[in-house]
Amino acid sequence: MHLLRNSSLLLLASTHLLIAGEWSNLFNGNDLAGWIQRGGKAQYTVEDGTIVGTSVMNTPNSFLCTASDYSDFILEYEFKVDPRLNSGVQIRSQMFPTATELAWEGKKISIGANRVHGYQIEIDPDPKKDRWWSAGIFDEGRRSWLYPGILGGTGKTFSDQGRAIFKQQDWNKVRVEAVGNTLKTILNGSPCASIVDNLTPAGFIALQVHSIDDPAIGGTQVRWRNLRIQELPAPVQNTLTAAETAAGWKLLWDGKSNQGWRSAKGPNFPKGGWKIQGGELVITETGGAESAAAGDIITLEKFSNFELSVDFKITPGANSGIKIFVDPSINKGAGSAIGPEFQILDDDRHPDAKLGRDGNRTIGSLYDMIAAPSTKRVYPPGCWNTANIISNGKKVTFTLNGVKTLEFERGSEDWRKTVATSKYAKWNAFGELPEGHILLQDHGNTVAYRNIKIRSLSKE
Repeated sequence: MHLLRNSSLLLLASTHLLIAGEWSNLFNGNDLAGWIQRGGKAQYTVEDGTIVGTSVMNTPNSFLCTASDYSDFILEYEFKVDPRLNSGVQIRSQMFPTATELAWEGKKISIGANRVHGYQIEIDPDPKKDRWWSAGIFDEGRRSWLYPGILGGTGKTFSDQGRAIFKQQDWNKVRVEAVGNTLKTILNGSPCASIVDNLTPAGFIALQVHSIDDPAIGGTQVRWRNLRIQELPAPVQNTLTAAETAAGWKLLWDGKSNQGWRSAKGPNFPKGGWKIQGGELVITETGGAESAAAGDIITLEKFSNFELSVDFKITPGANSGIKIFVDPSINKGAGSAIGPEFQILDDDRHPDAKLGRDGNRTIGSLYDMIAAPSTKRVYPPGCWNTANIISNGKKVTFTLNGVKTLEFERGSEDWRKTVATSKYAKWNAFGELPEGHILLQDHGNTVAYRNIKIRSLSKE
């Protein structure tokens, strides 16, 4: 699944190259008009058509930032650096006047007031340490190294490549492709880092001069030239690439109508509560009650062996879910229709995260039955997350943002023991239907869905 999605993103990136706008220069070659310095007091000057960053002792990391923000783009630039100095180019970066906090994979990340933070395309040739990580991706002020690091790549392999392609004491050319949640780098014509991450979808570009505390390297310099950007249109949502179509994927929602869906408690689509806007299928806020207003919606079709992919975006404190193998006739009373549920929740703000057992009501969990691990990859409210569900025979796997959270076997001895200790114990043979509807839950909070797609699988 994930290889297919990544290849689809690459195809999308290729399409962008064909339809992108003209190149724009970020630097006019004469002065620093359009740039703003933030952070430390390193010196930025213009010499012979280049921007020169000069390190200054005992000052924090310094950043020369664009006045504009950028979302999807291709960025190219050349740099030359003193091998004793660390530097980089920030993309999709931000700075807030007050301290902020975000959650990622079960961890709290604190960001200080007026702290530049975001993705940094590293300038990191370190012959003394024999570390050659230029064009790697570092998360400035947040998570440290992403590639090589927590989102892919190994340090030794990356250094071996960097050692071969980096031009010491000479100009190096970098290309950065930021398309949706995919970031790729190319150094001197060789592909380097590639990650999938959407913690920050947009922000400014900045030229970093790293802080130093060694008098021996005071005044070391990094230079940039030929900085240009090609802005890309936003990726087209609710469509299939040629590769996805060839692999058997089909859209469960067309992005513009309620075709293929109905109420879980009636033959028609709900008259209110669910709305379609800007390519998003949105359940609106009604106070947080379970299926008490517009109600759940289900697919007209039933599914058995399948792979499902759904993008979702929650609001602060929201609750919702994706259910599979749903038979709407099982529960005709109050509350939601019944089926195994991929839980969607704001773990930090919704009280349900602390109920159940051992976290089995948190995001990415099989609701009230099996807990997702605390190391799961979760993007905060306002950002898009992706849920993947694979059902093959009786085996089901849940994946959140490319990381597997759990798997289970419907109807197994372990399954039935788990059901017996859950809120579903009163329903005979819960979750063991040979086929069923797919459901999006109304839990009275605003949650948006898009890119709802599915493909049939041959039973293992």
